[in-house]
Amino acid sequence: MGQLFGTDGVRGRANADLTPELAMAVAVAAAHTLAERDRSHPPLAVVGRDPRASGEMLEAAVVAGLASAGAHVLRVGVLPTPAVAFLVDDVRADLGVMLSASHNPMPDNGIKLFAAGGHKLPDEVERQIEAAVLANAGGGAGTGGWQRPTGAGIGRVRDLADGADRYVKHLLGALTHPLDGLRVVVDCAHGAAYEVAARTYREAGADVIPIHAAPDGLNINDGCGSTHLAPVRAAVVAHGAHLGLALDGDADRCLAVSADGAEVDGDQILAVLALAMREAGTLTDDTLVATVMSNLGLRLAMSAAGIRLLETRVGDRYVLEELYRGKLALGGEQSGHVVLPAHATTGDGVLTGLLLMARMAATGRPLAELAAVVTKLPQVLVNVPVADRTAGAGAPEVLAAVAQAEAELAGTGRVLLRPSGTEPLVRVMVEARTEETARAVAERIAALVRTASPPPA
Repeated sequence: MGQLFGTDGVRGRANADLTPELAMAVAVAAAHTLAERDRSHPPLAVVGRDPRASGEMLEAAVVAGLASAGAHVLRVGVLPTPAVAFLVDDVRADLGVMLSASHNPMPDNGIKLFAAGGHKLPDEVERQIEAAVLANAGGGAGTGGWQRPTGAGIGRVRDLADGADRYVKHLLGALTHPLDGLRVVVDCAHGAAYEVAARTYREAGADVIPIHAAPDGLNINDGCGSTHLAPVRAAVVAHGAHLGLALDGDADRCLAVSADGAEVDGDQILAVLALAMREAGTLTDDTLVATVMSNLGLRLAMSAAGIRLLETRVGDRYVLEELYRGKLALGGEQSGHVVLPAHATTGDGVLTGLLLMARMAATGRPLAELAAVVTKLPQVLVNVPVADRTAGAGAPEVLAAVAQAEAELAGTGRVLLRPSGTEPLVRVMVEARTEETARAVAERIAALVRTASPPPA
């Protein structure tokens, strides 16, 4: 099928693309696909969401679908995606569901699924769930070979009152150094970490100034968070903070800002953590995992430090696959997804900020100095709205332009053309010795993508 799942779950405009009916169907299929096979006990599911208004509607549909499949449900309410993943493992649930469109605008929403242990699903399992949704599309008691339970067989629903407490305690258990003396501005994006982020950092010893921490269901990611750094930059300077942290709507990613308001992106954060872990002897095989979108400057910095860099496709799920395959300790993306398998089964923005500040506290060095280990090549990313991602990225004239650009750069830069896995976009990324060169090449290719697949009306 390949139509439901993108790079990070099922995503679309809530109540248009992602309807309650579809959410219920996915929940039923997930329960039957992911629940333990022996059925010696009813399956248990954890369900959480971010604060966007449509999450209330979709949560009701998902919970109903799970209970109709015979699964008991623990609702954890508004918590970050990594908190839901953690709680799936912590309560020994069979599966987890997070309702969030991450950094996307408020009208969107999404369904992220976790298997037992809080792990994201491999492609094959997602394909099984997609097939099950299709097979059961007609509804009814026995479609898809499933019998609906009745009476005592219907799943029960209750709230997990201490979910946030468990998650914060877990995060603090990963702390390598107290944060006493650090002042941090935290932009919560009016999102899922609006309470737990500030609470965690305060309990770790930091002086915390939260901003955009008053979600109303409509303001998530609206001019704030990891996709809009201007507010946190201004707040850091205004409050004389040592740094700022910017989370996205579901807090699975984190970007940072140094004391002077300069951005510290995911590549730089990965470098800081990699060097800290190598020093502590916890960077397995002296290896870091990153994606093809990471800046060439990260590669050069890690090579100079004697750290091997492994590349994956874009998406933290692929970083995770490489980490687990090699039993490695650190990986992530330029966008701020950072994965530390010793502490989390997915990217965790609150954890990332905690460990970044711990490194600052332990060394006594400012963030700008720590991040300077990476000298970034100018990188230009153009997101091109398209009607057809495949046509836009695969047109012969587009591919010819990419080949020509790579020949022009002749090893001094690179071109990456990638259809988005979650939005109707083709991403054109170019690195070069100067920003002018990178922008000129990126815009030239982007113009051809627009011609090959104009944006929808």
